[in-house]
Amino acid sequence: MGEMEMRARLIAEARDWIGTPYLHRASLKGQGADCLGLIRGVWRAVVGPEPQGLPAYAPDWAEATRAEQMADAAGRHMRAVALEAIAPGDVLLFRWRAGFPAKHAALLVSGERMVHAHDGAAVAEVFLAPWWRRRLAFAFAFPGA
Repeated sequence: MGEMEMRARLIAEARDWIGTPYLHRASLKGQGADCLGLIRGVWRAVVGPEPQGLPAYAPDWAEATRAEQMADAAGRHMRAVALEAIAPGDVLLFRWRAGFPAKHAALLVSGERMVHAHDGAAVAEVFLAPWWRRRLAFAFAFPGA
């Protein structure tokens, strides 16, 4: 499959998760997912089996560890993308606060929109508004995209 076809499949799969309730550590379309679970589910549907097992993590893991665990894991399995070169189909990682590790993930579905799972809400497509852009810390492309 070519890069453009893969990106179209990634976007379509992410959008197919819209409405899935938020559930910490889950990754079941229509049943429950957190932000990482959404990315894991898109990976399984488009790329294949997950490249590594899911480590245990609490909702406050980033504040407790202060390590870039999510970005490090993404970098082992995906290609890093410069923030000024993000494209639909890329995974975006955000910091909730300056000085803390990135701990929120989304999939960019257009130049101005992303799909993500957020605590207290269902998977949704939202604008990549200035609030999000200020917190954007890393971007990665799936293998083949």
